[in-house]
Amino acid sequence: MLANELMKKLDEKKDRIIEIRRYLHEHPELSFHEEQTANYIADFYKNVPVDSVETNFGGERGIVVTIKGSKPGKTIAIRADFDALPIKEETGLPFASKNEGVMHACGHDGHTAYMLILAETIAEVKDQLKGTIRVIHQPAEETPPGGAIGMIKAGVLDGVDAILGIHVMSNMKTGHIYYRSGNTQTGRSYFKLLIQGKGGHGSSPHLANDAIVAGSAFVMNIQTIVSRRINPFDTASVTIGSFDGKGSFNVIKDAVTIEGDVRTMSPETREVVEREVHAFAEGLEKTYGVKATLEYKNDYPVLYNDPEVTEQVRQALEQASIPEVEAVLETRPQPPSEDFAYYLEKVPGCFFYVGAIPESGEAFPHHHPKFDINEKSLIISAKAMASVVASYCE
Repeated sequence: MLANELMKKLDEKKDRIIEIRRYLHEHPELSFHEEQTANYIADFYKNVPVDSVETNFGGERGIVVTIKGSKPGKTIAIRADFDALPIKEETGLPFASKNEGVMHACGHDGHTAYMLILAETIAEVKDQLKGTIRVIHQPAEETPPGGAIGMIKAGVLDGVDAILGIHVMSNMKTGHIYYRSGNTQTGRSYFKLLIQGKGGHGSSPHLANDAIVAGSAFVMNIQTIVSRRINPFDTASVTIGSFDGKGSFNVIKDAVTIEGDVRTMSPETREVVEREVHAFAEGLEKTYGVKATLEYKNDYPVLYNDPEVTEQVRQALEQASIPEVEAVLETRPQPPSEDFAYYLEKVPGCFFYVGAIPESGEAFPHHHPKFDINEKSLIISAKAMASVVASYCE
């Protein structure tokens, strides 16, 4: 069987997966600037028997690899991202980042490593393959608008029947694989509010119009959106991440800038939050006599896993009996947002998770300076994806 052949070959290559991951970890690059990483990926495929390698796909260093089977069948896309974050690494690892202030703090180095070896392995047995595998190496997942949009516009999903993706998770048990059907990760929105009042002397507030007071009211009022406008059984969060009102203690500020983050688990809830934020901003003008200029952007949508594809993923993983996997479990919805959601708006698919708590048991969250993964999760990811691909092809 195809699955057995893939598993055998992957076992022989698990050390190479770790070597690649460590090299990439040492050489991280920020979103939309992953020039050397893209070159590394393209160079990897020079001696791999794939059918085509398209570089700079979507105009942002994306790479698309096509592997055609010897028999007709479905076209399955599998995706891995490869950008890093603007974080100074504090792991103390012997292969820590050599690029000051840039770090693979989300596991994308691991995603790329397992995907390269998996693609190589699939290519080696493509005479047993039914259908076509489209390998998507995507840049810029971390930074809006994200790399997925450009690749979709360039046609990466043309003719694709289903798309699959994996994320390693430092807060999930190593040896466990997790899935969820339906709405799985939050959609994300961003807003920036400029409040223009009238500056003045702290001793004469009646001659000024304090932008800080108006801004403070806005911050407190929008907290009621979740508590009073959202169904308690729905999911939403509204966070103020920046309140730029620094000045002198005895000067009334004439203007402040507030920036915030919104996460929701359904398109309907997203619309409610956006409407209410606009309403509170407009209300400031009437209540405080200031001018409120609001910029509000919806970016990554809610990540929706197709129920039928997700069920096939679950069955394939359970039937594969991967030795390194102790359990295949349903997970709760995940709070972070993910631009894989854009692919899932276009074609059915499933984004699932591989546990990666480090051997030490000390798990730092994604985007933390001390973030690390258990490298056992890499061979598990490769085998998990291989099992699902084989299920589709067979």
